[in-house]
Amino acid sequence: MVGAGKAAAAMAAAVDAAWTGELSGLVVTRHGHGLAAGRIRVIEAGHPLPDAAGPEAAAEILRLVDGLGPEDLVLALISGGGSALLSLPAPGLSLADKQAVTRALLRAGAPIDRINVVRKHLSAIKGGRLALAAWPAQVVALLVSDVPGDDPAVIASGPTLPDPSTLADARAVLDACGIVPPPAVRRHLEAPESETPKPGDPRLACQRASVILRPAEVLAAAVAVARGQGWRVINLGDRVEGEARVVAAEHARLALAERGKGRTVILSGGELTVTIAGADGGGGPGKEYLLALALALDGMPGITALACDTDGIDGSSNDAGACIDPTTLARAKALGLDAAACLAGNDSARFFATLGDLVMTGPTRTNVNDFRVLAVT
Repeated sequence: MVGAGKAAAAMAAAVDAAWTGELSGLVVTRHGHGLAAGRIRVIEAGHPLPDAAGPEAAAEILRLVDGLGPEDLVLALISGGGSALLSLPAPGLSLADKQAVTRALLRAGAPIDRINVVRKHLSAIKGGRLALAAWPAQVVALLVSDVPGDDPAVIASGPTLPDPSTLADARAVLDACGIVPPPAVRRHLEAPESETPKPGDPRLACQRASVILRPAEVLAAAVAVARGQGWRVINLGDRVEGEARVVAAEHARLALAERGKGRTVILSGGELTVTIAGADGGGGPGKEYLLALALALDGMPGITALACDTDGIDGSSNDAGACIDPTTLARAKALGLDAAACLAGNDSARFFATLGDLVMTGPTRTNVNDFRVLAVT
């Protein structure tokens, strides 16, 4: 058994408890998200920016699956965060090269599916290369989705699945974001031999993949709870994407339009992005969304909101997100905080920490994308 992602340790522990036959292996998860998994070794590594532990774990995973035969089974436990955690650079590239590209993509607010197109083509293990290393063994991937649409090839950059994207696609992502990559990265992305394995590759014929948990299930559970408590529910779905402050303005207009219609809960999932302009700011998509939402609502009575990431980490912070209510802006002003300036500087973390309105869950050891709720009374 091998695996990677923020849910990897919890998944490994569950398999170890249920599997009665011979079992060995290794999974890698984010620092602070590990736990004992019986016969499975758990390594912690850096996320969202890779550190040295990630490449070491990925290289060991490749060694574990090397030399297997058609009678062997590789069970791959894949969840969100696995792309950064399996950060073994392709030959000719350094970890510093991958860190520089990842950092630039994050600052540019690139969507996760576009980031993963680049990551696949800079990796020695993602984009189907793990399955190639295990060939001719059978590979079964169990996946926890953290991506809009639940495409298995996008989750953790699809280490066991053929890659329909191309080197040209990866170059186009960098160009669209205005990113000039390190010279070694540009050379690699221009070399035909750097291409990932494609659909139809016979060496991937023995792999199977199943998404066992999806973000839509989280929203469905929340709908059931809200309706059980007598709330009217508007479910915007699990595929809401876009710049956090833009989506916040849209949700504010919707919430204002629902006033006077009875107690209403507006739910949404998906993955928001933040284009970083502030040099010293800190935060995450959830907190930036809430700060923009508070400004758009301007203290309107009867509307409260919460935005959290289900893995317990909003962006790269130690909090899951935050909450707002009609008093948020007034309390901030009394404490000397300029909400508009904090939003302009991407400084939502300091804003909500000063107010005491951060939501701290600690690692949840799962990852099914963002969760947002507005309550209108």
